[in-house]
Amino acid sequence: MEKKILEYLQLSDEVNDCGEAERLEEEFSREGRSFYEVFSLRGIRVSRVDLGFISCSFKVPLRLTDRDRNLANGAIANLVDEVGGALVQIEGLLPPCVSVDMSIEFLSTAKLGEELEVTSRLLGERGRYKGTLVVVRNKRTGEVIAEGRHSLFGRQASKL
Repeated sequence: MEKKILEYLQLSDEVNDCGEAERLEEEFSREGRSFYEVFSLRGIRVSRVDLGFISCSFKVPLRLTDRDRNLANGAIANLVDEVGGALVQIEGLLPPCVSVDMSIEFLSTAKLGEELEVTSRLLGERGRYKGTLVVVRNKRTGEVIAEGRHSLFGRQASKL
């Protein structure tokens, strides 16, 4: 189970920032990853995996900050989406789930270079519908930066 999460979240260090987005998009799509995923998740590290729980660490990079050098709200929303989705993907729903709803409370800010802890916990499930709670907190102070609820629905596998 941990290997699947690592494969989903751990991205290669082969990405360069030379602006060759089209070439990189093609290269990563062959691997089943998008340039967007690589750009936004590069640097995330899986710390712990348990049944219904994932914990990751993430240092705020310059590429995901706003003009005040705070982690951008869009980057936080992406962390909620990706880490919440990773938890559900490894819970055994194939093919991949689709996001149905996300609700995020932005409670504080994270500065450039700060180390964050991102945890995802399975809240429950009903049939192919699952809900997760993702908490983003400052690793040093414990202050909660954001809290998101992410609902996903697993499509039924084709019988062909």
